[in-house]
Formats: sequence, structure tokens, C-alpha cells
Amino acid sequence: MNINELWPVIQQKVDGMLEQIGDKSPHVAVEGCYDDARKDWWTSGFWPGILWIMHDMTKDDTYKLRAWDWDARIEQCFMQDNNFHHDVGFQFLPTAVIKFKLTGDKDARRRGLQAASFLAGRFNPAGSFLRAWNQDKHGWAIIDSCMNLPLLLWAAEESGDPRLRYIACDHADTVLQHFIRADGSVRHIVSFDPATGEFIEAIGGQGHSASSSWSRGQAWALHGLANVYRYTGELRYLHAAKRVAHYFIACTSADPIPLWDFRTEDPAAQPKDTSAAACAASGLLEIAALVSEEEADMYRFHANRILTALAERYAVFDQTKEQILIEGTGHKPANQNVNVGLIYGDYFFVEAIAKCNQWKQRIF
Repeated sequence: MNINELWPVIQQKVDGMLEQIGDKSPHVAVEGCYDDARKDWWTSGFWPGILWIMHDMTKDDTYKLRAWDWDARIEQCFMQDNNFHHDVGFQFLPTAVIKFKLTGDKDARRRGLQAASFLAGRFNPAGSFLRAWNQDKHGWAIIDSCMNLPLLLWAAEESGDPRLRYIACDHADTVLQHFIRADGSVRHIVSFDPATGEFIEAIGGQGHSASSSWSRGQAWALHGLANVYRYTGELRYLHAAKRVAHYFIACTSADPIPLWDFRTEDPAAQPKDTSAAACAASGLLEIAALVSEEEADMYRFHANRILTALAERYAVFDQTKEQILIEGTGHKPANQNVNVGLIYGDYFFVEAIAKCNQWKQRIF
């Protein structure tokens, strides 16, 4: 299958999803049907993000009209009891920020800047980290944070306030110091003393163990740090993204679609995670766009290898299922959302295919 010729198939699939998904906020597809998650849930931006990519690629206003009010709908949750946390980047970059970039809508700009201010308020200067979750997890930071940093970096450029860039870079430097191991594997959760900033421990989280290598965490890191480099031009972030990418590539040398964790017991019995594959492929394409042409071919080759495998063996392009990708794994240690469709897997697959078809705009 030629990935560069897949775009019309993607468009036809998304057109069908428009009718099937309707006004739902999809997260998990079980037996081919997406659920309807809370608007303050961390995945609420991915479906409208797909629609904004479709609009930008096709200039068809149908997608714009269906995506238009998602930033306002998510913003309304701030007026109620909610569980917003560091993943507001996942929610407002694919809604408010891209809406502003494509249309100039002033309310979208305001919402994006407010979300960035909220995220900046989660920064703990004692340990130079963004607090991940709420409740009693005061000193926890997680690798997923890498993908939320562009919200701060965009807002710093848009508002002219350098403090937002400092916070993003300070947190990214903490990721480089405490999350990425020498071999390029990454930790999911790191716990710090919230009062002193002292490192306490690594926690397995959605990975197999504290010393394992959760494949979607690898994807978050390689894609997210490439994005940070694109905004800042600081080579340490590109070098770190490449190191994580090389580890991911080495771990998928036999099969481009990764297991949910690269270090598990009895690998032959473990499920895949197509969402990790899709995010990694898009991140590899991002790295390819940021390095010399001599280097770029290797990253493009492996991105295309992943995308081809996804398209040929793990994608449903007719309307028998609401999702695009099958065999996603959300949280294996908790036995939650295993062998399902995941909206973020679908998003990053569409994002990557768009990049292969000369999409120049960026959401993350």
C-alpha cells in the first residue's frame, strides 16, 4: 500500500465517522462503537482535531462547522466541578489553538491563552516540573507532559510572555534529567517531593513496571521533544527525541507495531498498542522534518514502515466500525481498554498521513 495515496481513503472514512459519532466526545471504541466521554476528559480534543486537519487539507467547510464549537464546549467545564490537569494541551491545542491559527477567531485565541495560563499554574518551581494529575498526586509528573508543552510555547509566542517558554523548557529539562534513561527508554511517572523538589522514585504507571518501557510513553517523548525543539531551536531536545526514537526503532525491528510495553514477561502473549505506533510514526516524521536530508530518510523510512503496517493490518476503512485503528491498548496493568479503538490512535494516524501528503500546519 502506498501511504502517500491513502488520503482519499482517510477522507471517506472520516466522512462516515461524522455521521456515526455525531456530537459524542469519543475516547474508547468497543465492538466498533465509540463511547461518549466527559468534555473535561483528557481525550476530548482529538476528534475535533481530526476535523480541523480534514478542513485544512480539503478546505471543505463541513469539517470546520462540525469542529467549530468544541473549544467553547470544553471551556464550559471550567465553570463546573471538573478534573482538568496537565492534559489541557491535548484538549485545547486541537481545538482552540488550531481554530485560531486557521480562522483568526479571537475567542479561540483567548481560550488557548487561558488554557496555557492554567497549565503554567501547575508548574512547581521547587522541582521544575508540571504537576500531572490532581487529588493527592502533588509531586507526580508523567512523560505524557511532553505533548502538552507546545501549548505553553505557542502561548509564549502569541502573547509575548517569555515566562511560559521558561516553564516549558524547565519542565522539558526535568524530563531529560529524570525520565529518559541512557539507552533511550523512558519512565512513565516520576514522583518528586512537592515541597523540596527532591526526586523520590519512578513509578510504573501504565507501564509493566518502574523499570520497564511503556511503548506509548516512548511515543509521547519522541514526538513531544521534537515539537519542543521545533519551537525553541535548542538542540538538546532534538538529541533527546532522536535517542528515544532510536530505541523505539530498535525495539520494533521485527514488527513495526509495538507491544504495549517493550519490557514485559511473556512477550508473545502481550497485546499490541496501535496508538503508540501511530503517535511514534507522526513523531518520526516530525524529526525527519527537523534534521538534515541525509538523516531524514531513516526517520521517514521507519515512519512509513509503521504506517504501512497499520494501514494493511490494523485499519478499518469501511463503515463497519466507528474507529479507524483496532488493537489499541489504553491501560494494560489495570486491564482497562485493551484491544480497543482509541481516538488518539486515530488522531495520530490521520495526522501522520496528512504529513505524508504535504500538510504544513501543526497542532502539537
